[in-house]
Amino acid sequence: MSDRYELFLTCPKGLEGLLLEEAGNLGLEEAREHTSAIRGVAELETAYRLCLWSRLANRVLLVLKRFPIQDAESLYEGVLEVDWFEHLEPNGSLAVEFSGNGSGIDNTHFGALKVKDAIVDKLRQKDGTRPSIDKLNPDMRVHLRLDRGEAILSLDLSGHSLHQRGYRLQQGAAPLKENLAAAVLLRAGWPRIAAEGGALADPMCGVGTFLVEAAMIAADIAPNLKRELWGFSHWLGHVPALWKKLHAEAEQRATEGLARPPLWIRGYEADPRLIQPARNNIERAGLSHWIKVYQGELATFEPRPDQNQKGLVICNPPYGERLGDEASLLYLYQNLGERLRQACMGWEAAVFTGAPDLGKRMGIRSHKQYAFWNGALPCKLLLIKVQPEQFVTGERRTPEQREREREQAEADKSPLEPLERQYNKNGNPIKPTPAPAPVVEQARLSEGGQMFANRLQKNLKQLGKWARKDGVECYRLYDADMPEYSMAVDLYGDWVHVQEYAAPKSIDPEKAKARMFDAIAAIPQALGVDKSKVVIKRRERQSGTKQYQRQATQGQFMEVGEGGVKLLVNLTDYLDTGLFLDHRPLRLRIQREAAGKRFLNLYCYTATATVHAAKGGARSTTSVDLSKTYLDWARRNLSLNGFSDKNRLEQADVMGWLEEDRGEYDLIFIDPPTFSNSKRMEGVFDIQRDHVQLIDLAMARLAPGGVLYFSNNFRKFQLDEGLAARYGLEEISAATLDPDFARNPKIHRAWRLTAQG
Repeated sequence: MSDRYELFLTCPKGLEGLLLEEAGNLGLEEAREHTSAIRGVAELETAYRLCLWSRLANRVLLVLKRFPIQDAESLYEGVLEVDWFEHLEPNGSLAVEFSGNGSGIDNTHFGALKVKDAIVDKLRQKDGTRPSIDKLNPDMRVHLRLDRGEAILSLDLSGHSLHQRGYRLQQGAAPLKENLAAAVLLRAGWPRIAAEGGALADPMCGVGTFLVEAAMIAADIAPNLKRELWGFSHWLGHVPALWKKLHAEAEQRATEGLARPPLWIRGYEADPRLIQPARNNIERAGLSHWIKVYQGELATFEPRPDQNQKGLVICNPPYGERLGDEASLLYLYQNLGERLRQACMGWEAAVFTGAPDLGKRMGIRSHKQYAFWNGALPCKLLLIKVQPEQFVTGERRTPEQREREREQAEADKSPLEPLERQYNKNGNPIKPTPAPAPVVEQARLSEGGQMFANRLQKNLKQLGKWARKDGVECYRLYDADMPEYSMAVDLYGDWVHVQEYAAPKSIDPEKAKARMFDAIAAIPQALGVDKSKVVIKRRERQSGTKQYQRQATQGQFMEVGEGGVKLLVNLTDYLDTGLFLDHRPLRLRIQREAAGKRFLNLYCYTATATVHAAKGGARSTTSVDLSKTYLDWARRNLSLNGFSDKNRLEQADVMGWLEEDRGEYDLIFIDPPTFSNSKRMEGVFDIQRDHVQLIDLAMARLAPGGVLYFSNNFRKFQLDEGLAARYGLEEISAATLDPDFARNPKIHRAWRLTAQG
């Protein structure tokens, strides 16, 4: 066999240029870029070195043969011509990977099968001995790539993908592959910063991938030094002496690198569940004395290496693939920008994101951007120099002012590392004197954002007076008052609940996204609330049998007051909060009329109306809903107010329950859904189609002299005219709207029904 081989190195899309440079430095010659790969020639020693030292490649493929194919038979014959006895024992194990299509081969499994058949037939012995198939840990892994009628047949020297370094056995929900993390570090200039003795901090470190890859670069550790099993381990062309020499050299370099004083490398993570997995990964990498990880919120992130040392802040913030997800993360990116401006003056920063529009909202300009791919998701790496002239704020300052600010920020910084103590000569810990927090200018609102902020402040001034006068804690502040900013903004005490309405299809999605970001950015400034107390959700248009799903599982309930009762709301886990604000007047009306009456609440949801009826002195209450979750919530609402006796909760389909129930009730409240297709009920409930039957069934349970209140929020709803002939009927919609919903009279319609005669 030749002393020089053609090599293919595969990599994630977007890393080709970096890999070309890295491979050239490791000895690959005549290198050229391909899509998600590079190609070149080298001796076996270089191939080994690439396996050991490449931080970016997925696989190192040694090309055995190129040949044209016209069909499956010519593929088989081309593979059969290779002298496989030079590569694999007849009783060895084999795995085949096939990529590409054409020449009559459109199924990769079929193509791999033809390659496998040719190799097995070549090596089959007279006694029946032949290679076996082992997809996990074969003695030889063969790869065939079909490209425009040419077959490229290769041995995979890597074995498992080279991005699998072996230290990351525990990972978070959205892990960044190790070679992609290394590429981001290289683009961010970390090798230069590390060579200068710089520091590195990751304020959202997850399980520590950036931290470990950075430390390995700084300590000159070959990324795959600890790998034991390779694709060439049982290859008959393997030269163990050559490999041992290269491995020993790498071990020596790592020993020397780790013997140097460690650089300051720190990670911070808000989720306590990820702290120990991160520390475990760092320990497996042998870098515990280089890297420290702490639990900490982004809002308090402040890197403080010794001697006012500067360095690189690097992070991969979460990003949503849907517009609603992105909007909910806006404040995270704004907080990141604030922390960079406040705590990292003079540092460099690298923000890797799949939502570059959010990156623009950090209030600090990037001086360079690189395109990457994280799997199938296009991403951007934003490189930032944290200097005042890069800040996007509402005030323009002179260079002299910026220089004074820079000097003041340096003077204010404490050299003490958070969570790491310094001691005096008596061995007692020195308490750091907290430096005054530098003032961080808020990012300038756009023209549209300022217009939205002005509207919020105007509404707050008007509605706030009414709310304080009537003792209303929770109310709607804004409801798509301006069509360009299509959202509802509700106040729950000192919390803000935002529901973003999906923009019409006629609106450019990018414009809709920009307006949404403008509006959400304006909310904390306009209302004077902390960003952490703004909850953002997206309300999609519902169609067919689609229903809203649970949003999250945080389980955070807060207590609010209304009309002398206490109610539990959950702002995060569901699209609705447990309290329909528009029904406030109806609930208070029920409280006023409930004394001594038997109250029935159908489709009771969290039974807020039941709590009001009990508060008003109802003789008994019965609440019916199909959802166990909501009935548990209802039970907690009743218990919170000391109501447990004489308050019956029924889990049932309302229509079926009414057909079987023979009770009599003096006061009935019905607020049905527009539709329901729960698995626990038969068929589908449709309010327009089924409301007559529903009302008739309920009226049959109404005691003489009783009252039934019926309401729903289906905008196109039309009450059947025949009901007026059978019952006393009065529409009371206008009387059931408080000032916060007066701007939106279609929020619901309500009727008062009584028995005739």
